[in-house]
Amino acid sequence: MELYFAPMACSLATRIALYETGQTATFVCVDRMEGKLEDGSDYHRVNPMGQVPALRTDSGELLTETSAILQYVADLDPEGRLAARSGPARYRLQRWLNFITSELHKALFYPQFSPASNDGAKAFARDLLEKRFDYLERHLTGREFLLDRFTVADAYLATVLGWTRPVGIDLGRWPALKDYFDRMRARPAVATAVAEEYALYEAHEARKGAA
Repeated sequence: MELYFAPMACSLATRIALYETGQTATFVCVDRMEGKLEDGSDYHRVNPMGQVPALRTDSGELLTETSAILQYVADLDPEGRLAARSGPARYRLQRWLNFITSELHKALFYPQFSPASNDGAKAFARDLLEKRFDYLERHLTGREFLLDRFTVADAYLATVLGWTRPVGIDLGRWPALKDYFDRMRARPAVATAVAEEYALYEAHEARKGAA
């Protein structure tokens, strides 16, 4: 497998899932601002949308969209550790994956980071984001994970929550959510993935500053 990723982007969730299950992949870094791969080639030839993650399977098929890729990686694990195989438990997992991608990632965090987003759009998205965090706070009170065990939904939510500091959101306002985030970041697979990608992110920023 080949995982096309950008440091500390949503593709981090797939790296976490791979590490949690002990699966191997080749990691291909993407410069999202330039739309280039490390060899200088155009990433849009891989994924016309220019977004990460993208996963090239061993059969050669290209998968895109975080929720789909996470479920694919989870289903490769013979022990089924990160996703229920079928039935109501699988639908509950899909519910959380859809919530994270639609209610947090795309709808609310994207306006915070996009250079095309104006102050009004950012303020509106931030107000909605805080309401979603209120919802998560209620759900996670008394719970260790989103579901009954660590799943790819937790890998995705832990990734998204890592964007709160750059946009100036203090998770201390939501104690259960903050405790959850701290637990997730302490998991060995998560900690390893974050440390590796943050080092790559810092190196990339240093190169941009020197250019």
